[in-house]
Amino acid sequence: MSKKYILALDQGTSSSRAMIFDKQGKQISLSQKEFNQIYPQKGWVEHDPLEIWESQLHVAKEALKQENLSATDIAAVGITNQRETTIIWDKKTGIPICNAIVWQDRRTADFCDQLKKEGKTELVQAKTGLLIDAYFSATKISWILDNIAGARVRADAGELLFGTVDCWLIWKLTNGETHVTDVSNASRTMIFNIHDLKWDDELLQIFNIPKQILPEVKSCSEVYGATAKGLFETQIEIAGIAGDQQAALFGQLCTQPGMAKNTYGTGCFMLMNIGKEAVVSRNNLITTVAWQINGETTYALEGSVFMAGAIVQWLRDGLGIINSSTEVTELAEKSVDNGGVYLVPAFTGLGAPHWNPHAKGTIFGLTRGTTDAELARAALESIAYQTMDILKAMEADSGTEIKELRVDGGASINSLLMQFQADILDTKIIKPKNTETTAIGAAYLAGLAVGFWSNIDEIRSQWEIEVCYYSKNHQDMKLNITKWQKAIDAVNYWSKL
Repeated sequence: MSKKYILALDQGTSSSRAMIFDKQGKQISLSQKEFNQIYPQKGWVEHDPLEIWESQLHVAKEALKQENLSATDIAAVGITNQRETTIIWDKKTGIPICNAIVWQDRRTADFCDQLKKEGKTELVQAKTGLLIDAYFSATKISWILDNIAGARVRADAGELLFGTVDCWLIWKLTNGETHVTDVSNASRTMIFNIHDLKWDDELLQIFNIPKQILPEVKSCSEVYGATAKGLFETQIEIAGIAGDQQAALFGQLCTQPGMAKNTYGTGCFMLMNIGKEAVVSRNNLITTVAWQINGETTYALEGSVFMAGAIVQWLRDGLGIINSSTEVTELAEKSVDNGGVYLVPAFTGLGAPHWNPHAKGTIFGLTRGTTDAELARAALESIAYQTMDILKAMEADSGTEIKELRVDGGASINSLLMQFQADILDTKIIKPKNTETTAIGAAYLAGLAVGFWSNIDEIRSQWEIEVCYYSKNHQDMKLNITKWQKAIDAVNYWSKL
């Protein structure tokens, strides 16, 4: 094949990135650009969709330029994205009718509570694998249609389009020619039936969403279209899509049932491959489509932590006790332990397995002797504790003890956190050499679609271990775990007052 590389677009919550991979799965180029986070009201989080697009196009071109490559060197584009974030735009002009409502946004929590009171929980979970929560797209779509002037009338008239970020990027890349999403992103909307893999008419009625605004749903690995003429030197086929966490599961080569990974990003996301059957969780996890390739659908159990790396950002931007995120470990290591301090970072509610959208961030155990070092350590430890809660629920659902957890994401390079994670879980933690698993997952999906890689067996050999962390002090952690659970109970109690 004359075209030697795959271009992966990784559109995240705080930045847009582009990476180029060769046939051996080696990353040869990376460009990244942050964009604005918008907080109009308490609990609201928005992005400018045009800024997302412009930043993503910029880094795509920059990644090519870094290695003196052109579009003629690229076999295909794969896209992975922040999930659930909701964009609605004008079908003719391509102008968004409002800012994107980000997955972290809690403005529709009361609407979700009302749906629960109406007894819709079991119906929604049975069809979608999801628990009713403001996290997902459906209530965000409904809010936009009800609160942006003229939106509902225009939607009913077929003048508007909805999409998650993957859909928006493809629409822009193809100059409005292609309005598609994939099964993994569709499965995060709360209006997609994960069993028959179709938009669900009954759910659309419940959320009052007109079907004509929805994209066509495709598999995760096929050619959807090509970039518009003039965007690059030549047109490039767009051939892979997966939501960021499903892409990371694939990029970690967790292709067999029972394999699990955890991504430490803005949030923290653990997924476990459960095979070809969409088993409904009994422990407040969600069931999601992992991927669909060559007509075969794979499912996963997932637990989501809303605040992981974002806690470190809060220490930096909110409290000002560190100047950069990289300083958190040095500060935390100034204290031998957490000094009895426990931080429950429910800044945007609690995710799995607690699902309390009304919970607030709380710190327990402060004394006159508490220092910024102990607070930094408690912040890092809270990431590990939240991961523990999900893993225990996942083991209960699957009936499988997880002996190995593959990790990636920004915080996976933090050895203090990873060792504490191994101790708390009493489980082996494995970090691969390539921690850009989200981007390479999208690259693999695109490459498989165009024959750049022949099959999954070919790419499986590219996954290599960099470091393993083994549990050293699990017995000593039992009191810490008990105190964490007491802190969670207290936060849940407080939110009911």
